[in-house]
Amino acid sequence: MFTASVLLIVGLVVLVIAGDIMVRGAAALARHWGVPALIVGLTIVAFGTSAPEMVVGVQAALIGQGDLAAGNVVGSNIANVLLALGLPALILAIPTNMSGVGRNSLIAFCAAVLFVFLTLIHSPLLRWQGAILFGGIIAYLFFMFRLAKAGADDPILEEMTEIDEGRDGLPTNTIKSLVYVVLGVAGLVLGGNLIVDNAVFIAAGFGVSATIIGLTIVAVGTSLPEIATVVVATYRGHPEVAIGNVLGSNVFNVFAVMGASALAGPIMIDKSLMRFDFWVMLLSSLVLLLYVLRRQPIGRKTGAIFTLAYIAYLLVVIFISPALSR
Repeated sequence: MFTASVLLIVGLVVLVIAGDIMVRGAAALARHWGVPALIVGLTIVAFGTSAPEMVVGVQAALIGQGDLAAGNVVGSNIANVLLALGLPALILAIPTNMSGVGRNSLIAFCAAVLFVFLTLIHSPLLRWQGAILFGGIIAYLFFMFRLAKAGADDPILEEMTEIDEGRDGLPTNTIKSLVYVVLGVAGLVLGGNLIVDNAVFIAAGFGVSATIIGLTIVAVGTSLPEIATVVVATYRGHPEVAIGNVLGSNVFNVFAVMGASALAGPIMIDKSLMRFDFWVMLLSSLVLLLYVLRRQPIGRKTGAIFTLAYIAYLLVVIFISPALSR
């Protein structure tokens, strides 16, 4: 059990590092070939930043452990709102009145509602449901492309197009860019295998479902880059980064990650998700939407409530949900 736990952590580290390397290599390669920055941002960067979650979801679905994929998406979305916004708000109030935030908050909430609706009308999630969800990310990216061409000010667009060649450690020649891509893809496959195999082993060892592991260890692990980014940005006096990061991640988790996972194989939905976790995800998304619609900043008091709520959620998932499932 100890070895499996260590290998799971190693898998998470490899997955996060490999995803970053792959994005940098692919973005630099596209620039070498003359692909416009906007296209790079809306394809390579957008999908690449969700690559860790997507790899875990697809690999889990392919071996019949789709419940791990569902737990990862739901758990990541909850962690993104309560933890990735709660922690930085303890440092500095996060504004919600930037242009485009209301629109993206509504899209993120509707994506979560669609995910829950598709699950309630038919479980397990099949390929046709996966196609609907993945179609959502294609429509969303097309919509973002139209906004960008119209010159709209949007925090998610800024995040997608912020990587420039020669900055932030991007490779500066074609050969090096190709090496980055190959190493990144290989690392994603390796990290995904380590996570899925050992998560299933740990779940069996503790007598819990893979969903529990997905909701906790895997969800927090794959969300760590987003959490670290917004905490550091807020500490440096740029709390506005938090909203765009969280909303973009939650939209991609539902549409791209869950869609691709369901296309790869049936996604079994644990009953505990329907009883509890889905509603926590929807409630946290709704609370964030209400803050944005009211243009109310997320201050220290709200940040403390969000953080404590996430700790309480983890305690319920770890200690109460398994007992209720027996």
